[in-house]
Amino acid sequence: RITLHKNLFFSFVLNSGITIIWFTTTFNHDHKQGNPVSCKVIMFIHLYLLTCNYFWMLCEGIYLHTLIVVAVFAEKQHLMWYYLLGWGFPLVPALIHAVARYCYYNDTCWIRSDTSLLYIIHSPICAALVVNFFFLLNIVRVLITKLKVTHQAESSLYMKAVRATLILIPLLGIQFVLLPYKPQGHCEVYQYIMNIFMHFQGLLVATIFCFFNGEVQTVLRRHWNQQRMQLGGSFSNAEVFRSASYVASSLTEVHRCYSIESHTEYLNGKNYRDVQTPAHSIHRSETPFA
Repeated sequence: RITLHKNLFFSFVLNSGITIIWFTTTFNHDHKQGNPVSCKVIMFIHLYLLTCNYFWMLCEGIYLHTLIVVAVFAEKQHLMWYYLLGWGFPLVPALIHAVARYCYYNDTCWIRSDTSLLYIIHSPICAALVVNFFFLLNIVRVLITKLKVTHQAESSLYMKAVRATLILIPLLGIQFVLLPYKPQGHCEVYQYIMNIFMHFQGLLVATIFCFFNGEVQTVLRRHWNQQRMQLGGSFSNAEVFRSASYVASSLTEVHRCYSIESHTEYLNGKNYRDVQTPAHSIHRSETPFA
């Protein structure tokens, strides 16, 4: 399941990056006037990655349905099929759209949306959303039945995952529900709404699947506490080191002062005559420096 989450997030990151590149390219007036092949290639990649987003959401639904309803263990599920569905299948509608657009509606950078050829992309996405929705309804039915019978904590955890996915499906698919009802008069408002829904999808997925996840919050909280303890320990060690250095330097200074005073007292005291003795006698005498 973590692998599916990673691929879903990665598809959103790639789609966001290619969207920024596409906007930068198409809004460059000189580049747009030339109608180069490069901006059409960028549009092809953008539509491919957009489709990947929804098919990885379908992979999430299939995984939950297989795990809960069909009762197949996660170890027996092969990730290769998910990779083929999530990254491989979206190539088919993207390629068909590219060929059809080139042959029948080869506008500048394929930027116009007033063509029915876009349904080549939108239809598989809507189909994935519908299939995913029915998968999740069936999962909810099974989980409610299990909770009534067993009250298992495992079923409760599955229910949280399903609830998050159920919230995401209408959020991620609402722009395709609104697409056939494009108003004629207030196009600017419509475009703002559509762009908000389309370009904040990654944030919605990360917030619901990641930031609101209890396990993720627990790990982050534990990591933060460890960092804070290590940081506090470093400060404490630094204070101890500074205190030890201060004490050591103070003791050295006291010892040095004591040595000077003792030496002065020795020279000015009762044994002053010993200074007149030869050097080898001084070395043999009992002095504070011996």
